[in-house]
Amino acid sequence: MLEVWKAFGKLGLTAFGGPVAHIGFFRQEFVERRQWLTEQQFSQLLAICQFLPGPASSQMGFAIGLLRAGWIGAFTAFVAFTLPSALALFAFASLVIYLDNANGQAIIQGLKLVAVAVVAHAVFGMSKSLAPDWPRRFIALLALLVLLLFSHLWMQLIVIVMGALFGLVICRQHTTPVSQLSVNYSSSLATFFALLFASLLLFSIVLPTEQSTPVNVFASFYQAGALVFGGGHVVLPLLEQSTVGHGWVDTDTFLAGYGAAQAVPGPLFTFASYLGAEIETGLPASLGALIAIVGIFLPGFLLLLAVLPFWAKVASVPKASAAIVGVNAAVVGLLAAALYDPIITSSLHHWTDLLIALAGFLILTVLKKSALWTVCFCIFASLTLSNLIFLN
Repeated sequence: MLEVWKAFGKLGLTAFGGPVAHIGFFRQEFVERRQWLTEQQFSQLLAICQFLPGPASSQMGFAIGLLRAGWIGAFTAFVAFTLPSALALFAFASLVIYLDNANGQAIIQGLKLVAVAVVAHAVFGMSKSLAPDWPRRFIALLALLVLLLFSHLWMQLIVIVMGALFGLVICRQHTTPVSQLSVNYSSSLATFFALLFASLLLFSIVLPTEQSTPVNVFASFYQAGALVFGGGHVVLPLLEQSTVGHGWVDTDTFLAGYGAAQAVPGPLFTFASYLGAEIETGLPASLGALIAIVGIFLPGFLLLLAVLPFWAKVASVPKASAAIVGVNAAVVGLLAAALYDPIITSSLHHWTDLLIALAGFLILTVLKKSALWTVCFCIFASLTLSNLIFLN
């Protein structure tokens, strides 16, 4: 347990850059340096976590802890990797109230421009890896078009299913490598986890969520965690619909927190701790943050535990591999739609906003710096511009 805590604690404090960067950190730490996994086992875990809904990097960390030290290792890996960013974003939620002035609004605008740059970078990077050829680009563009025309929350799930179906037809030449992963629990327990996941998802769907009660908040965040494919930035539209769509937080508060989430290491899903603290539930903000965190991470972990004993048999079926490829391509379109609405529509009000966001994007793509550099630049540029306007 202490070995797992030390490894993931370091990553929780230093792993900037989002889910894709986290995968790179994990490979370096657990395949090359510590040799807890073989290259084949690591690739197989990555395939599993890319296929399942939920936070891919956190699911990988959870699985690595499980394989290394059993149940307590899985829990330790999750806490060590998640706690630093969750605490940082909870603290930011308590400070937002003090930003109601010119400089504070400039900081919030800078954080919103961070969201533009980072999500654009994610779309750019994911399109190269998940939609590198025309069949997969077609799936991504079709998903983008459908989501721009129909903005209902359920369209996102329909797009994922559509991606799987198109993948079965036009991506049959792609395969997923299979490797054995030994877990220390039975297939009957895995079935229980699957039933628990499905029961909680059904509960979250049928439960009316207009009021921000603790149960409703848990249900909304659980549903977001259960339906998001691709992890990381892809959760943005689901959380936006669950919180802003219900009137629990406003758009500016939402995007400011999302921008702040780029400045902290660890999983992006800890954005939920900020939102949970901002939502009025009748409970202390700390409990609201905890409810949101548990709600958004739990479904991905339940599904991972349900799938691990059976994955090798499923992934070896060519049709399953083709469906995975199609889903990944559809995720690119889903994220591109989120980039346009609500991010661009709520953040770019002037040509100077576009220039700042573009510069932040170039910091990530051309200079290949971490997202923290983009956060610092966008905030500095927004503050400078605001003060120049004030002086004039």
